[in-house]
Amino acid sequence: MQFSFVIPVYNHAASLASVLDGCIRLGLPVIVVDDGSTDGVSEVLGQYDNITVVRHGKNFGKGAAIRSGLKEALKISDFAVTIDADGQHVPGDAFKMIESIKEGERPIVIGARKNMQGDASIPWTSRFGRKFSNFWVRLSGGPVVTDTQSGFRIYPVKEVLSLKSRAKRFQFEVEILALANWHKIPVYEVPVSVIYPEQGMRISHFRPFVDFLRNSSTFTRLIAMRLILPPALRRRLSLS
Repeated sequence: MQFSFVIPVYNHAASLASVLDGCIRLGLPVIVVDDGSTDGVSEVLGQYDNITVVRHGKNFGKGAAIRSGLKEALKISDFAVTIDADGQHVPGDAFKMIESIKEGERPIVIGARKNMQGDASIPWTSRFGRKFSNFWVRLSGGPVVTDTQSGFRIYPVKEVLSLKSRAKRFQFEVEILALANWHKIPVYEVPVSVIYPEQGMRISHFRPFVDFLRNSSTFTRLIAMRLILPPALRRRLSLS
């Protein structure tokens, strides 16, 4: 099995170099998708000649960036390890996730962030958002997992690209779990570390109100499909 890193990036110039350095040290190919950044991301990327860079001319959203990265990863890898560019994840935890994959399986592996509810340094929006999406992913016919919003994942590239996800932004990561479960793609979790910088230092583009509405729209569509459509038709309509 071949693995590569896929890093979606949007205005993460301040944290990107440390994430790249951590990934490169692990010896896996690194693919960065610059999703229309307007800060100093291009200058940071220009310092590296051992990575593959995919550029969007404008910001399309995290989901669109992940799909672009998966298409590039398909050329060289069976699996893609997605990791956020904000520095909250420890790249070395990817090996724990990789080692959890059993021979012959092609699952989605979620890096479930530890101590998300008990750590006061973690923003309330992250704690609430995690509980909210966990519940609605289950109602949408998705897997029963504890961290549906984690961006640290392993995706089986061909299988995920075959799923017809409509979400282009943060909602991609919850929608893809429901679609995967509909198609009986295994989904499970491996505990990973999480690092939250001091308040005001973390680079996040999550907007609680706007993204709450977008999440609600995505879940409404998925739940309606689950309730109204026969499983066979639902699966056929959710393939690219």
